[in-house]
Amino acid sequence: MGGNHSETETMSTDWPYDPETGEITEAPKLNVAEYSVTEISHALKKTLEDTFGHVRVRGEISGYRGPHSSGHCYFSIKDEGAKLDAVIWRGVFSKVRAKMQEGLEVVATGKITSYPGKSNYQIVIENIEPAGVGALMVLLEERKRKLAAEGLFDADRKKPLPYLPKLIGIVTSPTGAVIRDILHRLSDRFPRHVMVWPVRVQGETSAAEVAAAVRGFNDMANGPDLLIVARGGGSLEDLWGFNEEIVVRAVAESRIPVISAVGHETDTTLIDLVSDHRAPTPTAAAERAVPVRADLLAELASLNARQSRGMARFFDERRTKLRSAARALPKPDEFLALVRQRFDTVAARLPQALRSNVQHHRVDLARISGRLSFAPIQQRQVEQKRRLGDLGLRHHRAMSRALQTFKDRLASESKLLAAMSYKSVLARGFAVVRDANDAPIRLASAVTPGQALKIEFADDKLDVTARKKTAQGELF
Repeated sequence: MGGNHSETETMSTDWPYDPETGEITEAPKLNVAEYSVTEISHALKKTLEDTFGHVRVRGEISGYRGPHSSGHCYFSIKDEGAKLDAVIWRGVFSKVRAKMQEGLEVVATGKITSYPGKSNYQIVIENIEPAGVGALMVLLEERKRKLAAEGLFDADRKKPLPYLPKLIGIVTSPTGAVIRDILHRLSDRFPRHVMVWPVRVQGETSAAEVAAAVRGFNDMANGPDLLIVARGGGSLEDLWGFNEEIVVRAVAESRIPVISAVGHETDTTLIDLVSDHRAPTPTAAAERAVPVRADLLAELASLNARQSRGMARFFDERRTKLRSAARALPKPDEFLALVRQRFDTVAARLPQALRSNVQHHRVDLARISGRLSFAPIQQRQVEQKRRLGDLGLRHHRAMSRALQTFKDRLASESKLLAAMSYKSVLARGFAVVRDANDAPIRLASAVTPGQALKIEFADDKLDVTARKKTAQGELF
């Protein structure tokens, strides 16, 4: 009883109850405020946002599935001991430079808040980037393997560079040392027309601007013959725009050969692997783009001299061969002598042959006519006369043709003789100098003062006497 009484007294101080039945008659009145679920959620949200504000969180991307159909992106950032939900709104996600992928260690900047609908807290990310150079290198190697698997870096895809481009397109910043170095080097080696497409070579928009410039040059109706994409050296983060897929694919699709000159000699970006030629520096790119004009002029002069010497040797050889062939030819008189002799022989035999032929036919006619009666004889005589007349006419025609043939051959060979004769040379204004024995004199050094000479012109000959020689060896 005592125990029960004591318990009853304790309850009576805290809870109203009916002594007869022992039942509580009303709820106890406490000094704790009462909240709705929504009120608690909003209070927690405000407390989180006021306490943390903007934070930078380092961790590994987990549960990344790409952007939602709404354009927003939902995933988690975790480390060894915890996991934090994360969200990137659509407008921010389109500006994110880093490539989001599962397992990538990142540093996210944003606001800590809560999502009342699921009673959990999260970070609303405003900027996200790979955590250090190591992460960038992992991302770079993964992208490099992907693009290499597509064949974008294959050697057989690379186009030959033009030897001397008429117009060179340059994609770079319009200010700074890079464009000045390229223009100065081109001016020194071989001045060419240059078209500059100004772009940002660092920052979030640099990759899109460089890709647009490469495609813009390719879309021109009369575009450049060669492109140079260039910027100075820098860190991996500074050169990251030239590792973006949009730039690599634009260069791979370019119909115009591309020289990449990004960074210093030790810097390597993906544009170096896909370009048609990689230059270690912007100055080296200009040197590869054009040859040295002075060297070309020297080589041209050397080739011209070699050509002149070669032509001179060619004509000397031909002249020597022509002289040798001319010495082997018979003299014109000897060439026509046999033909003339044959013609004279035939012409001398022709009258006697004609007389013999007529006498032979006359004898045959007399022999035949003795065996014939008068009437048949008369008839045969008439026929014989007709035949003799026909034979005479045929003989006359044959002789005329033979004589004409000989005349034509004689005229042709006379023309050949005239063409080969030295007199045709005299007709063109030259003269032949002979000594007293009619021997031709070919050199002035063979003439002595007082020597009697004969000079033959086209129309006449003159007898002259050599008087003396001048200092130059000329005769007067």
